[in-house]
Amino acid sequence: MKTYSGGIRHDYKQSACSPQSPRWQAWALFGLGAAVPLAIVALLLDGEPRESGQTQSATGQLAAVAATTLPMAAAATTLPIATAAATSMPIATAGAHPVAVEALEAPSSEVPPEPLADTAILELVVNRNDTLDALFRRNSLSIADLAAMLDIPQASEPLRRLVPGDRVTVEHRGTEVLRLERELGDEAILSITREPDGFSATEIAREIEIRVVGRHGVVKSSLFEAGMNAEIPDAVIMRMAGIFQWDIDFILDVRADDHFTLLYEERWREGERLGSGAILAAEYVNRGESHRVVRYEDPTGNADYFTADGRSVRKAFVRAPVEFTRISGSFNPNRRHPILNTIRAHRGVDYAAPGGTPVIAAGAGKIIRRGPYGSFGNTVIVQHGGNITTLYAHLSRFGRAGHGARVDQGDVIGYVGQTGLATGPHLHYEYQINGVHRNPRTVELPPADPVDPSYRAHFTETANAMWRQLDAFRSAWVAAVR
Repeated sequence: MKTYSGGIRHDYKQSACSPQSPRWQAWALFGLGAAVPLAIVALLLDGEPRESGQTQSATGQLAAVAATTLPMAAAATTLPIATAAATSMPIATAGAHPVAVEALEAPSSEVPPEPLADTAILELVVNRNDTLDALFRRNSLSIADLAAMLDIPQASEPLRRLVPGDRVTVEHRGTEVLRLERELGDEAILSITREPDGFSATEIAREIEIRVVGRHGVVKSSLFEAGMNAEIPDAVIMRMAGIFQWDIDFILDVRADDHFTLLYEERWREGERLGSGAILAAEYVNRGESHRVVRYEDPTGNADYFTADGRSVRKAFVRAPVEFTRISGSFNPNRRHPILNTIRAHRGVDYAAPGGTPVIAAGAGKIIRRGPYGSFGNTVIVQHGGNITTLYAHLSRFGRAGHGARVDQGDVIGYVGQTGLATGPHLHYEYQINGVHRNPRTVELPPADPVDPSYRAHFTETANAMWRQLDAFRSAWVAAVR
């Protein structure tokens, strides 16, 4: 028989697998070379987690494939396995579980970015000379949206009337305004919201808590120092001085050891003190004489301060129609004029005050003169009931009320100046009854109206409750300092 010396045999009937055959050794070496990369893949896959529901691990599958490689003599079976180990793709077709394919995919290390917020909130703080238009432009907000909001009648005035320190909160998306809020005092917020067809405005009420506070002060050097030592705000001390101004001159009449007791309101919102409110009851002892008042609001809503017997503490006129620093000239019929150097009666009182200080009407009446008036300079004369007139001279400028206008007590009618014959800024004030000059500092002033007789029982009930609270607080303070 002729021996075959060609290439790979295709006659599977030939006995080529005997131990002595060099051809068998070649196939064995080939199978060992294919098994090594398969074993490496199996080790890598064995480190990946598998779900408990799998019936066979990828490692077991690859090991089984490697185990069947060595006995196989057919190149047609061995070659695809080696190719599978090199490319990883045919593993699934060789009978491996699909999970093995997923395990070969490298996990992604990228973290998806978080989506950007759609809206943002700005808090705009109003500075000097700021307008809402300027604030919108400065922060790249839509001017068209601002114009649309200003067209809302309810919102127009609050958005135009801004003062330094005001805050406006704006929620926006890019340049588009979604919502705008502005405080309307302490008790309300104006809220403007974008709707599908434009903007709508709503006034939202804020809940305010009223607390009643009692304080007691003793004057040692000044009234304001006494208030500070008693932890009373300056605004409350000013209100007290305004209430008692017809009976006590707090510039000239205050003495050491004067003392006072106050019950007044404090306004709170969400645990924050907003400020002080009305004085409910007060007692001031000046040079040993007690002055007591209570605030009473009648059923029609009119409120004022009254004594225990229902008399109004307010007079028809105030003693001094300006907040002055000193009296620079007293009522004196025989005074020598400081500029003319002649004896010329001084028929009023001069109140020195900084230029521009507001001057108020001493009582309700009608303006019968307004303009330059000889040596008095800019002057206002008011006609009151009871044939009483008052004169206000040397004004730098006038208030809004013109000639013939009616004014109430406390209305601003001018401002302190030194027009006419004046050596410095001050108010010259005169008081006449039936054409006769009287000393404004000492003339007896007519009282205001007392409590309406029809409300007297209601007043007595309300006032007695306040007197009890005032007395209880003062007694507690006296006991505490002993």
